[in-house]
Amino acid sequence: RKTVLLFIFLSFAYQSFSQDVDYLIKEGDLLEKAMKDEEAVKKYQEALRLSPNDLKALVKTSEMNSIIGNRQKDKKKKEEYYNAARTYAESALKVNATDADANYVMAMAMGRMAMIKSGKEKVQHVRDIKKYADASLAANPKNFKALHILGKWHLEVTMLNFAEKAALKVIYGGLPEASLPLAVLNFEKARGIDPWFILNYLELAKAYKENGQSDKAIE
Repeated sequence: RKTVLLFIFLSFAYQSFSQDVDYLIKEGDLLEKAMKDEEAVKKYQEALRLSPNDLKALVKTSEMNSIIGNRQKDKKKKEEYYNAARTYAESALKVNATDADANYVMAMAMGRMAMIKSGKEKVQHVRDIKKYADASLAANPKNFKALHILGKWHLEVTMLNFAEKAALKVIYGGLPEASLPLAVLNFEKARGIDPWFILNYLELAKAYKENGQSDKAIE
């Protein structure tokens, strides 16, 4: 009888615990939609204090650090946020290495880091962006954020300088296929899945402009 009572007690305790974590994540989602990202990330971190291996909380905390870091004016501060984004993404991948969102946030963190680095270090991050974006899309071909990142990868690789392209060629053992038409294609795929993803329009316009299609860029 004591064993049964203990089991019931633990079941209720676990259910209550799970509800607390879910509630905090939902609160974070609402704050994020209200564009209160700093407050949202605190909710996700609270959820992680209760459940350090909660995959969604890890993914959202990583994503928020990449987003908030991008707004920082100080390069050192940016790097702190991006390193945190990578750390949370690594934890998410330890929970589930094939999860689409876990791979997406790692690709995002690598992309942000590549923006503030140069030379071989930048090239290393550029290689990782595609690795994790491809893994995300292998798990979920309709992950529009991963498609956006892949489009950004094609756009950025075509704009690398000669030294960076040479370093990328050495790392890959050959220059990976990257082109402006492929950048456009991936951005357009992302738009087709989620037409409300505003950042995608900006990058799509850049890709069209670089590809000599100013009329479509303006549109």
